[in-house]
Amino acid sequence: MSWFNPRILNVRGSRWIVYPLMLVIVTPLLWTTWLRLHPYHGFHVDNASIDIEMIQGGGPGRDDIPALTDPPVLSADAADYLSDDDLVLGLMRNGEARAYPIRILNWHEIVNDQLGGEAVVVTFCPLCGTGMVFIGSHLGERLDFGVSGLLYRDNLLMFDRQSQSLWSQLMGEAVSGPRVGARLQRLPVQHLTWHEWLINHPETTVLSEKTGYRRDYGEDPYQFYAASPFAPSGKEMLGPLPAKAWVIGLRIGKTAKAYPFASLALQAPSGILRDTVAGQAIKIEYHALERTAIIRDADGNILPSTSAFWFAWHDFHPESHIWTSTE
Repeated sequence: MSWFNPRILNVRGSRWIVYPLMLVIVTPLLWTTWLRLHPYHGFHVDNASIDIEMIQGGGPGRDDIPALTDPPVLSADAADYLSDDDLVLGLMRNGEARAYPIRILNWHEIVNDQLGGEAVVVTFCPLCGTGMVFIGSHLGERLDFGVSGLLYRDNLLMFDRQSQSLWSQLMGEAVSGPRVGARLQRLPVQHLTWHEWLINHPETTVLSEKTGYRRDYGEDPYQFYAASPFAPSGKEMLGPLPAKAWVIGLRIGKTAKAYPFASLALQAPSGILRDTVAGQAIKIEYHALERTAIIRDADGNILPSTSAFWFAWHDFHPESHIWTSTE
């Protein structure tokens, strides 16, 4: 005797069994069909400046990872949810300091904010480990950025809601849509521990965990990925370095150079390295205990550099020089 009795469909209230069952069956089919017809999450890429074959879905759809806009902030004293060794992106702009904890950025990736009276967009790509900040306006118009759910070379593709253009984080450039070719002005940001940032910026504000979204900011959704030696491509080595080696990269003009943290750790105990890139004198400050680094010019000004996994820096700067401890 079959377990299924057709008469149940005639029982009053059986629709509450049938309708959910239909949703379970139909929803994945509709989603698969939508993805096949809209492989780029509905964004137009016919004028793309990049190889669209290199654009991939990261899993979540458009806005499934919700960007934050003008989120609430706390004083440093009130930010008791942070530990000394929590990593943050530290930004100083127009006399105002603010910290953006990675534990929050892991869940949101983009923060549209205002600092020192100026619009900024704080971005973080967990797959690449790249935290980058830009002036959040273009041609005098403040832009509101969201997470597209797409990746280019495993790196975050964001979009501005005003024009629906796609922007590459590591390129800092619109790669499709009405604004294709436009560039964002990059700002220097420090990728370091909360303790390091707080010592030098006791007056800082910091993002509140009360973002309006229910997320467990104490949980790292990428902890297993970060611990794996494999890049998203599956490679474990890329040239002379492990694909997931941590580096700080700098580009001056047409010259790019990467400084592996493992090599910096072998430098003088002072943690200070002096170098010259494209004729410009620079100073790399490496903090061995925290495993963080900052690059400054000869006058002590922080330069826009990028802390990243080696594969990410290499993918966007394949011609990059690599500093070794024998130099």
